[in-house]
Amino acid sequence: MSINNQTLLSHLNQLLKPEKVKDYCPNGLQVEGVSEISKIVTGVTACQALIDRAVELNADAIFVHHGYFWRGENPCIVGMKRQRIKQLINHDINLYGYHLPLDIHPELGNNAQLAKRLNIEVIGGLEQQNPQSVAMHGQFETPLTLQQLAKTVEQSLQRTPQIISAGEHSIKSIGWCTGGGQSYIEMAAEQGIDAFISGEISEQTVHVAREMEIHFIAAGHHATERYGAKALGEYLAKSFDLDVTFVDIDNPV
Repeated sequence: MSINNQTLLSHLNQLLKPEKVKDYCPNGLQVEGVSEISKIVTGVTACQALIDRAVELNADAIFVHHGYFWRGENPCIVGMKRQRIKQLINHDINLYGYHLPLDIHPELGNNAQLAKRLNIEVIGGLEQQNPQSVAMHGQFETPLTLQQLAKTVEQSLQRTPQIISAGEHSIKSIGWCTGGGQSYIEMAAEQGIDAFISGEISEQTVHVAREMEIHFIAAGHHATERYGAKALGEYLAKSFDLDVTFVDIDNPV
């Protein structure tokens, strides 16, 4: 089966609703390719290695969480950016990129998929007055020690997390935000949440965790954001009978 690239764009926009989110990049079809799509490669970031693999697999489209044309970057298509876009155009490959809309989708999103992998019962958005909250909060059925949660994270994501202990308290309530969401830790602490998980950690995160008595786990930007693109690819394969392959380009960050 195949689908028109504009029809696919329309469906993705209806599904992910990018117009409801203020983002740092354009969401949707970022580089146009062949009009009929039957083979899709999904991945986290539209790096050269992912594009090269898509070419090897004869893909008509690539779907990623981290695409191109970020706010504040040099807009000129030179150097690394030129090489990536040149490869896409030469092989007539469509590039679809959805950033925050993929993070927050209640079923297919990065946050929802991480919660599913860690057996977190989702309660709602951490930003209580924002219906499009990027960070989330929830709870575990049974309280965990920090060591137990860290082991669960490591086994689920296949990556050793960085752990900041804030004392001896167990973890029942949990906040999380995949990728670079460590700045939400203060909001979680102010709401009395026991622990917070994100992909990255900053220098100040350590002090916030210790002083506001909230455990923190940095589980990896890439590792926490593998599963949204993968889930969306599986959804597209099932919905439109397309050939979809998730390609995981290793990234230790």
